[in-house]
Order: sequence, then C-alpha cells, then structure tokens
Amino acid sequence: MSHLMNTYARLPVAFTHGEGVWLFDETGKRYLDALSGIAVSTLGHNHPRLVRSIAEQAGSVLHTSNLYRIPRQEELGDRIAALSGMDEVFFCNSGCEANEAAIKLARFYGHKQHIEHPEIIVMENAFHGRTLATLSATGNRKTQAGFEPLVTGFVRVPYKDIGAIRAVGEHHHNVVAVMLEMVQGEGGINIADDAFQRELRALCDERGWLLICDEVQCGIGRTGHWFGFQQSGIKPDVMTLAKGLGSGVPIGACVTSGRAAGLFGPGNHGSTFGGNPLACAAGLTTLAEIEEKGLMESAVRVGDAIRNGMREALAGVNGVVDIRGRGLMVGIELDRPCGDLVRQALDAGLLINVTAERVIRLLPALVFTEQDAQTLVSQLAPLVRKFLSQ
Repeated sequence: MSHLMNTYARLPVAFTHGEGVWLFDETGKRYLDALSGIAVSTLGHNHPRLVRSIAEQAGSVLHTSNLYRIPRQEELGDRIAALSGMDEVFFCNSGCEANEAAIKLARFYGHKQHIEHPEIIVMENAFHGRTLATLSATGNRKTQAGFEPLVTGFVRVPYKDIGAIRAVGEHHHNVVAVMLEMVQGEGGINIADDAFQRELRALCDERGWLLICDEVQCGIGRTGHWFGFQQSGIKPDVMTLAKGLGSGVPIGACVTSGRAAGLFGPGNHGSTFGGNPLACAAGLTTLAEIEEKGLMESAVRVGDAIRNGMREALAGVNGVVDIRGRGLMVGIELDRPCGDLVRQALDAGLLINVTAERVIRLLPALVFTEQDAQTLVSQLAPLVRKFLSQ
C-alpha cells in the first residue's frame, strides 16, 4: 500500500534513467520522450553539461536563503533581463508561485492607484496553476470544482477576443491587468496570434493596465524565441517563467518592466527556496546551452517537421480536426476524447499527453532532432489512425 496522497492518475511505469530524448524503465524498455516532463526537461535527460553544473554547485553550496546575497541568482537575473529587455526578476520555485507573484503585484499596483478592489481580466481555457488564487484565474471548472469559495477579482473573457476585453474595460472600472498565455498549453495548444498581442498591448497602454504574460509553458526557447511575446515584437509589464528554465531543477521567476518595475519592496513578497544557488546554476546552464547550440532555431525546424509529418501521415483521416502549434509545442486535435491514446502510446514505447480531452499534446525537449521527429511520427501516426478507425 502506498502512503502517497492520491492526487495523480499515474501510469503503470517507473523510469530508472534517461539518455537524451529517451527514458528507460525498470525492465530496460526504452521510451521516446515527446513530453519532456511537461515542457520541463529542456536539455533532455542526463545532459553532461547540466549534470556537471549541478554536481559542481552541490559540492559548493546548495542553499543559503534570501537573507543574503546569492551571486548565482544575480547572474541569472541579469541574464533573463538581458534576454527579455525587462528590468527586475523575482525567483521562486514553480509556475503557480510565479503567477501568484504576478497576481499579487497587479493588486498591489491597483492599490497604489487607490483602487480598493482591483480586478484582473483572464481568459477562457487558461491554466495558471492550482493554488487558490491561480486556480481562480484558471479557466477550467473541472479543476476548480470542490475548492469554492474561489478568490474574487477575476473577470473572464474568451481567449484572444480583443472586443470582449475592451467591453470589460468599459463596464468594470477596477481592472488593473490582463493575464494571457501566449500559447495555451493545458488549454489545447491554442495560439494568441501576433495581431491580437499587439492590439492587447496597445489597449493596456491606453487604459494603464498591466499586461501579464504567463510564459510558464511556452517560454525558454520552446516557441523558437526566448519568450513567446517576442514573436509579435511586444513587451509585457509582467512575465512569469518556470518549467523549462531549470531543465528539471525546480525554479520559477516573475519578471517585471515599465510600470510594474519597482513596485515590490522588502516584506511585500518572498520565498525561502526561491533562486537558491543550485536552481540558478541549472538555469544559467540551460540558457547557455540553448544559445550556444542554436536550440531555438532547432525548435522551429523540428516542430515544423513533427507537424508536417503528422499532417502528411494523417491526410484524409476522418476524425482529425487540426494539427497546430508553434516551435516544439504541438497539438493534434481529434473529434473525440482520446485519453486512451496515452496508454496505447506508452505500450508502444512513446510518451505523449492528452489535454483538453481531445488534443494530443507534444512537448519534446529542445534537443529533439529531425530524426527524432521522424521516429515520433512513425510511431504516433499509426496509433492515431487505429484509434480513429475503431
């Protein structure tokens, strides 16, 4: 009997080790990892440079707390600021913590303007986390059910509907921010097009609202840019990061610029573990490897190879609604719930995920190659064909 709390519907497999884009279970069976720990293992598994960096830092100092200067944290903060063009970085441990910081910051911004009950516009099908505030911002009733009363102060609109956002601003005079995923991961790989992003940036400037970009899943090179917002040439006031930043070592960040910079002071927010030397060493190594090995450019090529390969392999197959994505975020939408494909793929030695009930989600490591893409297509397409023929 396991004493673990029953919070996950775990698949019946345990992995003992990994090499690159492959994982191995207790029997020695090999699996192609097309999920990378849900967009976390940016550099794949057992990456020599990352392993060396973590080991060297562990042999020096793991943790000192934010009561003291942490040079590695300062270095990583400088690097993120330089890559994003933004000003300040707060480090935490996860995406929901980064989004909590962003929500607190938006409310703090509102109170500075004497708005007693600040409101944040959020999107349908969004996913921002599972703490009470981020759960309330999330646009999924299934994940919210049973945890009421939810946190108030959120106004929900359809995804990428600038008219709806503008209308909310006309009728809700306490709005202080808009929170947006540039690519909705959990929502089914839905993309905020460049024109919408630019319109939203202009509207936020017009209204004096903060633009909060949740880049927890799509950031750190996954879309072919360091950050998803760079595709459209805009810059947010607040950006949240996590997942791929540490290539498997837990780390999150809330990044600010413009009117959002300089708001927090000592005592307004904090984290015991946030930005400790080990996590920051992993973050610095991840960013260096992405840049030096051209992994963002590779993400574009390989992502296109996966999408084009699946389109060709599934051409004319009834039940395929759409194949979409950006970089190494791939969604294959079917016309029916397809959760059973996860177990079928596992049995075939392939790790995938299904989200929004009908969307096969692929989030390979940035070290995935075009040859790996071909292997993925050759394994996944027959499974989808067979599933849709039943």
